[in-house]
Amino acid sequence: MQKTFIKYSSLITICAVFAIITAVLIGSHVARAAQATVDLQSATRFAILSGTPSITDAGNASVITGNVGLSPATGAGIGLLCAQVTGAIYSTDATGPLPCRETNGPLMVTAKNDLTAAYDDAAGRTPLTTVPTELGGTRLVAGVYDSSSTTLNITAGAGALVLDGQNDPSSVFIFQAPFNGTGLTVGSGSTVSLINGAQACNVFWRVDTASIDTTATFVGTILALNSISVANGATIEGRLLARNGNVTLINDRITVPTCSDGTTDGEGENGGEGAGAGIIPGFPNTGSQATDAVLIGAAVLLLAALGSLAVYGIHKKRSA
Repeated sequence: MQKTFIKYSSLITICAVFAIITAVLIGSHVARAAQATVDLQSATRFAILSGTPSITDAGNASVITGNVGLSPATGAGIGLLCAQVTGAIYSTDATGPLPCRETNGPLMVTAKNDLTAAYDDAAGRTPLTTVPTELGGTRLVAGVYDSSSTTLNITAGAGALVLDGQNDPSSVFIFQAPFNGTGLTVGSGSTVSLINGAQACNVFWRVDTASIDTTATFVGTILALNSISVANGATIEGRLLARNGNVTLINDRITVPTCSDGTTDGEGENGGEGAGAGIIPGFPNTGSQATDAVLIGAAVLLLAALGSLAVYGIHKKRSA
């Protein structure tokens, strides 16, 4: 009988230890995944969203997959051709490229307000990790990063900036440049790459201005207070969202990122329907439901083990 109780006690102890370890591991996973993505709301659908005075493309050779919008400047400032855009081109008035132009002032006001909210959200994220001005040649995991200087640089000669998702597709990367700095400078031929599940839809750059040089390969959504310029031959999986300034292109390729679930919506907000009006990447699965289920399971196992230990203790006391 005593041997049976000893075996029973050992099994219960193993279960309890397993439950505690599981709870600790799950808790640490929750801590890593706690940083939520930046909710762009109605601005999500835009590959390019600009304030004033214009959106230009020298030579009209750029290819844009996603929607384009200009506000509060009029549609006359949109220097793109419909053939360049897989999506709709939105304006605040009845000017701009045809036949793809859609006049939707209310949508543009909403989108710009949502851009401002997203900019402020990204600017207020913590905790901050300060990194050197030069990001080229570094490998970073999910988190919120600011610059040790007044700008963020990615230089080809320094190597690629590698963003490591650590096998978590909901990993979020937020970069912040000081308000008094020159913002983000992406050098000619430089590269930002994603590994281990990191997704372009979860990479955000909150800056004053941004400059992407020739043939650069860049990922993420740029949330700029002022202007964004992209030189010849750059490839961007992300968005160029300029609150107050203009966006300039030269023979570039910009594609709105789609998260791993590939969710899209075929209808624009505020009645903004049309070709490509609903190019809306799905929001990533944060993993919270699965995590909660495992955590609850571990807690139940731990309580069961502790209850069994209590029963064993009572039985042992009565047998003494």
